[in-house]
Amino acid sequence: MEIQTRKESKTTIISVKGRIDAVTAPGLEKNFFDLIAQGETALLLNLQELDYISSAGLRSILSAAKQLKAKSGELRISGLQGSVRDVFQMSGFYSIFKIFESEAEALIAL
Repeated sequence: MEIQTRKESKTTIISVKGRIDAVTAPGLEKNFFDLIAQGETALLLNLQELDYISSAGLRSILSAAKQLKAKSGELRISGLQGSVRDVFQMSGFYSIFKIFESEAEALIAL
């Protein structure tokens, strides 16, 4: 898993490439918590290049969203593809998160 973080306007964009599974999910969660601890409250998770996500990855995303909500922040998600999109739909995450087709769409909506 590769994680790239960049700031665009008032939003921090976290782009993830590869796989989020039981081995890599703690690294993603640490990335989220470090950003939140630094005061970031508007996060966009770009999963355009994500090939696979396990339940551990879903838990990490949900945990970060709960921590953000406690600080009046929000986590948005963009770029779901193929089996990752299917996992998000089956898990009910489409009803929990604001999910956008592209990063550009998500940034406009913020």
